[in-house]
Amino acid sequence: MISPDRQAHIRQLFDDYIEMYVARDDRLTERFSDNFSGYAGSSDVLVKDREAWIKVTRQDFAQVPKRVRIEMVDLALQDLSAEVVMVTAFFHIHLPMAEEVLSREVARLVLVFRLEGDDWKIVHNGISIPYVAAHDGEVYPLKSLQERNATLEALVQERTQQLQDSLTLYRQLTEDTQDVLWKADRNLLITYISPSDERLRGFSAQEVLGHHAFEMFTPEGIAEIQKLLAEQPEVETDGTSVAFETFEVQHRCKDGRLLWAEVSARADRDAQGNLIGFHGISRETTQRHQTEDQIRHLAFYDALTQLPNRRLLFDRLKQAMASSQRSGLFGAVLFLDLDNFKALNDRHGHAAGDFLLIEVANRLRAGVRAMDTVARMGGDEFVVMCQEFDRDPAASRVQAGAVAEKIRASLALPYCVEVRSADGSVVTVEHRCTASIGIALFLGESLSQDEVCKFADAAMYQAKDAGRNQVRFHTAPA
Repeated sequence: MISPDRQAHIRQLFDDYIEMYVARDDRLTERFSDNFSGYAGSSDVLVKDREAWIKVTRQDFAQVPKRVRIEMVDLALQDLSAEVVMVTAFFHIHLPMAEEVLSREVARLVLVFRLEGDDWKIVHNGISIPYVAAHDGEVYPLKSLQERNATLEALVQERTQQLQDSLTLYRQLTEDTQDVLWKADRNLLITYISPSDERLRGFSAQEVLGHHAFEMFTPEGIAEIQKLLAEQPEVETDGTSVAFETFEVQHRCKDGRLLWAEVSARADRDAQGNLIGFHGISRETTQRHQTEDQIRHLAFYDALTQLPNRRLLFDRLKQAMASSQRSGLFGAVLFLDLDNFKALNDRHGHAAGDFLLIEVANRLRAGVRAMDTVARMGGDEFVVMCQEFDRDPAASRVQAGAVAEKIRASLALPYCVEVRSADGSVVTVEHRCTASIGIALFLGESLSQDEVCKFADAAMYQAKDAGRNQVRFHTAPA
């Protein structure tokens, strides 16, 4: 059943054609598709060449240059697909002459229109009029109406099937894939988006079409795309488009979630190299992105305490020493070793030891500034790296000592450790575990990271030799 709007649209296509035909308007030839076929009234040969049909039309207009009149008998409108419609009309033709040459006969006209780009074009035109055989040079034939109708309908059926097959394949390729296919105009307004976007982000096509592509992305993603657009290379001199640009940005979902997707986009240009739009494919990469983040985290953080590891500590220490070189402010490295950790491991097992190490990490984080770094070197050894104390070494020594004393006092407080008893139940035991702390001040890059850490480590052993639960300084020589 054709909707009223669709029916009105098909009728308008037909009425426009009839008006130009009866007015003998040469602009009618502009309506013919490049992929045209048709039967002229004076021949049973299928014309498959657009220029040949234009010649036939102009021959018709030359035979009868004045306006003709159409008396409609019957009209049938058919909606074959979203892009193909057909009109079958029966009518009398009244020529501007005294003789009733055609008006007693019923002419049959079949027009097939197809949407090509933004315009509807005529892809088939077949007219038949049962009257006395036409002489050479005339347009209208006298051949079997049944043969022509059968041939025409077979052709329409074949072409319609081809179109349906193409549409089916297109839907399979675009609607069944998990990737999102999209098109946008030159102003980045979305003109097409595949159904997979609704499954991925939750927005229906109606909520996306006509909207700016930037509405899909986070502010960071928009900035990345704007940068790529600004850097886009010039079109090739022959008008061909440049290669696909691939980038990864975060996308917004309807429920507020954010997901990562890799976008492969390409600019569309006309033969003159003018930008007319964009098209591309978006593929979700959230899981891959999370995996990469996890790998990076494992590379730079301790798995148990989530503190920076040795690699990240040395990277931050290098940056802190460079900053100290510019500012002239002292920094400090504090090496800590737990004094009574092995006893807990030996008595209650490694699970209890891990519990204690996590609590130590929490206390260390709570005892320093946000700009400082707490790291685990391994086992029960920790490092605190502090920045921006003072330009005066004596004042910086006092400040570093205050930080170390605060940490020492915090770590000396009792720990409530959860341990598993012999019967399998979990009990809480109190454990006391102090720390020995060694401090080395640094200024600028006169020493390497290894040297600063070596001095702090040596000072930590001096604290242990002094009876443990102590703080000792080791000032590196100038």
